[in-house]
Amino acid sequence: MFFDPTFFMFALPGLILAGIASIMTSGTFNKYSRVRSAKGLTGAEAARRLLTGAGINDVKIEQVGGFLSDHYDPSAKVLRLSPKVYGEDSLSAIGVACHEAGHALQHAQGYVWLNLRSAMVPAVNISSQFSYIVLIGGFMLSSFNLIFAGIILFSASVLFSIITLPVEWDASSRAKLLMVQCGAVDRIEAKSAGAVLNAAFLTYLAAAISSALTLLYYLYRAGLIGSRR
Repeated sequence: MFFDPTFFMFALPGLILAGIASIMTSGTFNKYSRVRSAKGLTGAEAARRLLTGAGINDVKIEQVGGFLSDHYDPSAKVLRLSPKVYGEDSLSAIGVACHEAGHALQHAQGYVWLNLRSAMVPAVNISSQFSYIVLIGGFMLSSFNLIFAGIILFSASVLFSIITLPVEWDASSRAKLLMVQCGAVDRIEAKSAGAVLNAAFLTYLAAAISSALTLLYYLYRAGLIGSRR
């Protein structure tokens, strides 16, 4: 199927969008990583101030390796920030850190989409490992049952990427509002920090579109949609 021109017809738009989103995210982050915050707060300090202002005091903030590897772990109640975010006092660092703190707020308030995404993680980890193996085996053996099973497995990843969209959008919305309310940045700075979050959201949107287009391709190859000989 990797030599099937139809595959590229379905996949190419998603790949292009993903590439554009990645370039925009990196470019916007690098742009505002050179702009220091007026108050000189680091990303970790801004996140802590936001959490404290929201009455959340049981979330740890740790540094992890990698570039933009920032994430919130609801199972451990730990906010993990990359070096460029944890210890830097740039507007990019504050924007990303406050976004991750927004996930901690979602967790504390029982945000339904975050809970649903977290509940799906074990199943998605398994399905993502086996879906391609089952699909390739199905196409090689011309087995509709295997192909259909692979599609079901892959659909879990697609659903996960779609559910991720409201989770990430809501976390950014909370961050944009609360980073000003807690005094981490002023309103003018918040616009620049928010630009980083807007660009980052495009990567999640691109991933969801790309995975959905790939699913459509598998459905097409299986003869479940469209008209094929």
